[in-house]
Amino acid sequence: MSSVLNLNGVRVVRGGTPILDAVDWSVEPDQRWVILGPNGAGKSTLLQLASATAHPTSGTVDVLGARLGEADLAEVRPHIGYVASAVARRVPRRESVLDTVLTAAYAVLGRWHETYEDIDVRRAKRVLAEWHLENLADREFGSLSDGEQKRVLIARAVMTDPEVLLLDEPAASLDLGSREELLQLLGGFASDPRSPAIVMVTHHVEEIPLGFTHALLLSGGREVAGGPLESVLTSERLTETFGLPISLRASGGRFSATADVGAES
Repeated sequence: MSSVLNLNGVRVVRGGTPILDAVDWSVEPDQRWVILGPNGAGKSTLLQLASATAHPTSGTVDVLGARLGEADLAEVRPHIGYVASAVARRVPRRESVLDTVLTAAYAVLGRWHETYEDIDVRRAKRVLAEWHLENLADREFGSLSDGEQKRVLIARAVMTDPEVLLLDEPAASLDLGSREELLQLLGGFASDPRSPAIVMVTHHVEEIPLGFTHALLLSGGREVAGGPLESVLTSERLTETFGLPISLRASGGRFSATADVGAES
């Protein structure tokens, strides 16, 4: 079983400032990773490398067996599902939900003159149903709530059966109900052995769905810890990562964290 992602000695420098420094990390096909860290830790930059949309300053990045800077990435990107706020801003507001998902078959945003087969339409409708969106198929994307838009983008990302699904803060800006609905669906998807490898960036342990197996903690562009969730996600590691005393609690496979007021890190 070959790695989906493999980073060795990766460094990213922008404007003379190191964004990532000496990062070693690999993701296997059956793993579901959460990346945690404070603002500016390098989380989104790491996801850009994983999505083959950015290159390292030094070190090597292999995505689905293709090395960035050497391979034809046009052949790799169709096998990567990528969900981020920037993608939502590029979807035409008047595009129907069904077409937003369907156009993933051609890797375009905005239906034009493409020709789709019945199997594509059936697949898009099935994916919409899996993400509880079947009743919104004819709605315009721009009329949806934030939570609905996030689920549409995830449905679009899995439409083409990617080998890796990358999620950049999928629960950001959602209210409690929308967040929990999304996390329940993500948890079911992550727990399915037929699902691809998953990497999700978040700021909050409360947003880690069930079914996730590994965690990577970043601070200042460097890895604090990485590995199986149960060994990496601890109060001590979170305290080191965020630079203040953190108390972590777990219940029913979900997590919550608060700062220990008055304690010293």
